[in-house]
Amino acid sequence: MAYEVALLNGKVKIIHSPQELPESSTIEQIREPWVKAEIVSPKEYLGSLMSLIRQRHGILGNTEYLDETRIVLHFEMPLAGLITDFYDKIKSVSSGYASLNYEVSNFRAADIVRLDILIAEEIVEAFSMLVSKDDTHEIGKHIVTKLKDIIPRQQFAVKLQAAVGSKIIAAERLSAMRKDVTAKLYGGDVTRKRKLLEKQKKGKKKMMAMGKVEIPARAFLEVLKR
Repeated sequence: MAYEVALLNGKVKIIHSPQELPESSTIEQIREPWVKAEIVSPKEYLGSLMSLIRQRHGILGNTEYLDETRIVLHFEMPLAGLITDFYDKIKSVSSGYASLNYEVSNFRAADIVRLDILIAEEIVEAFSMLVSKDDTHEIGKHIVTKLKDIIPRQQFAVKLQAAVGSKIIAAERLSAMRKDVTAKLYGGDVTRKRKLLEKQKKGKKKMMAMGKVEIPARAFLEVLKR
């Protein structure tokens, strides 16, 4: 998806990814694409559809009645709110009966920021996204919670964080797998047990410093769903 970035030097840059976003000190304004859209649905789902549109920062237009049972709901919405799982949500709230048509209409100024996801304190570029500033906490919390459920536990604790710039806005912690290194020891050899536990502790610290966390492929699709 393309964004227009108006720079302080008078130039306009078209970007397609968070990695292309210029330094904030050089930006005058960011403009995002909007769509004109319509949903055809049985009338009993009108309230649920209107709520869904508002959740995605849409602006409701007029509602037409095609007949006694069907309506056409006109609205405008940022394209970003539509291209992820909006169609699936429409189908869900309408029991599969609603249909959607839309076209990109124009670009409008928006308060857009880059949201980064850190796993084990490293930014994972594939998860970075451009989002409305108002949605950063909700989306960030959603993503780190999803990742906590998806990523397998490691031999060391893993921090899962969402950040805007240097500010952490949401966080979860994936606890380490527990392994009893003293299980084969018998009797009261406390000194040896302590040495084994200290060795395990040092080993985990080394793994944390060197380790890479394997991210399941499905995680990249799951985080797009709200």
